[in-house]
Amino acid sequence: MGSIEEERPLIEEGLISQEAKLYAQDGSVDLHGNPPLKEKTGNWKACPFILGNECCERLAYYGIAGNLITYLTTKLHQGNVSAATNVTTWQGTCYLTPLIGAVLADAYWGRYWTIACFSGIYFIGMSALTLSASVPALKPAECIGDFCPSATPAQYAMFFSGLYLIALGTGGIKPCVSSFGADQFDDTDSGERVRKASFFNWFYFSINIGALVSSSLLVWIQENRGWGLGFGIPTVFMGLAIASFFFGTPLYRFQKPGGSPITRISQVVVASFRKSSLKVPEDATLLYETQDKNSAIAGSRKIVHTNDCQYLDKAAVISEEESKSGDYSNSWRLCTVTQVEELKILIRMFPIWASGIIFSAVYAQMSTMFVQQGRAMNCKIGSFQLPPAALGTFDTASVIIWVPLYDRFIVPLARRFTGVDKGFTEIQRMGIGLFVSVLSMAAAATVEIIRLHVANDLGLVESGAPVPISVLWQIPQYFILGAAEVFYFIGQLEFFYDQSPDAMRSLCSALALLTNALGNYLSSLILTLVAYFTTMNGQQGWISDNLNSGHLDYFFWLLAGLSLVNMAVYFFSAAKYKQKKAS
Repeated sequence: MGSIEEERPLIEEGLISQEAKLYAQDGSVDLHGNPPLKEKTGNWKACPFILGNECCERLAYYGIAGNLITYLTTKLHQGNVSAATNVTTWQGTCYLTPLIGAVLADAYWGRYWTIACFSGIYFIGMSALTLSASVPALKPAECIGDFCPSATPAQYAMFFSGLYLIALGTGGIKPCVSSFGADQFDDTDSGERVRKASFFNWFYFSINIGALVSSSLLVWIQENRGWGLGFGIPTVFMGLAIASFFFGTPLYRFQKPGGSPITRISQVVVASFRKSSLKVPEDATLLYETQDKNSAIAGSRKIVHTNDCQYLDKAAVISEEESKSGDYSNSWRLCTVTQVEELKILIRMFPIWASGIIFSAVYAQMSTMFVQQGRAMNCKIGSFQLPPAALGTFDTASVIIWVPLYDRFIVPLARRFTGVDKGFTEIQRMGIGLFVSVLSMAAAATVEIIRLHVANDLGLVESGAPVPISVLWQIPQYFILGAAEVFYFIGQLEFFYDQSPDAMRSLCSALALLTNALGNYLSSLILTLVAYFTTMNGQQGWISDNLNSGHLDYFFWLLAGLSLVNMAVYFFSAAKYKQKKAS
């Protein structure tokens, strides 16, 4: 029989193993700052409140964004190019402000309080926008014949201040809510890790449930019952989103903020520059790293050293002076391997990240040129006048169909061939999405070719009257774009959560969203350049206010060509990508 001394380590090991089963081991805490009990916190029991919040918030957002171009052209009396530019610029800003929320979440407030504070700003913006569309003095008068009075500076100020308060509010929600939901699953538990991959699918599903209501019911209300009511309903749902989020508070798991990621990145750059004359040892174990189980960064695991960007490793080289003094406390002179690897991960992510810009420029057409194309077609279904923006319903319906199809059928089928638990890796999934997006642009261009041909045959070019082709011909381009979303956007969400450093997850989610901003800005730039170059020498241009005399099909083919080039660059970069390894 063994001695007590021999049995003690076995007993302690058993207690630790038992604790691992009871408590989350990923560094998260419960509401009271204690290790969270798995039975009472996180997992799917906490997710309904987060998914409910996202569903209502997205309903509010798309209730504004989905038909905004119609409001700008019919109520604020702007031209097609001007209105489309305003929409894409605002949408771009909505995806740029997440950088602000992400830094606050990762560095100081944590994801929970960042979502809570910015939700209030969002609600104020929604209320201001509703007032601008409801109070007669805050909106321009209706058109009289061909005369449409312009909005006054005060009316513009009220409308755009509400619009950009929403953009600021969404900046604190978008980079945090998907990561906060994923935080409810323990990365160290294999079962919860698989459920986390499924969470991203259902998270995007909830987004599109909200978008479905917006693109169908709300669009109809806006165009048939008034814009005050059409903006007021999303405002109410934003209030419900805030309520849903707070109701789940006792069940949540919280990750501690790890300090400013921008500061840590700067420290690596400065320290590597200061030690540029030192040689990086061949044995990576000689580089500086804390001896504790966890890294020196709060809420972060250690990251395994890689041989990429070896110049940055100089920041982790212990100088002779530091070795003698034993003082390793100045992070502007000496960084841990984990801190250096954080920057390396961001560098490796960059080519994958950049692929989202062109994809987002393609996606931006759904709320701009797809809508304008639909307005130039027959929107009557029997006696019912279908708002062109309502065709966005088919995009969301596509997502709603594809998410459960992907989660329940494609993943098990793909698993047999790829050997990957979740069917496809995030990189493979995103690549499929890029390919499908090309097909969407090709479908839109084909519909436009047919539309222009009929307009010419019926002599509608000069009048600019809607062409008697049913707007339902647009369904394939919306449906294909929805399939592309399921593959690319959900894969992107999961990629930037899993591959990001633990203490930079909000920031990396914001960087993923930044591709949407840059994609919208790129769309605005392409529209501006196309309008400039195609109207030289008095030509009508590809995209004129009279689409029957333009060539919107050329614009869609241009985007399809850019998407093909983007896809080729992505596949080249993806083949070289190295996965993150955490210890």
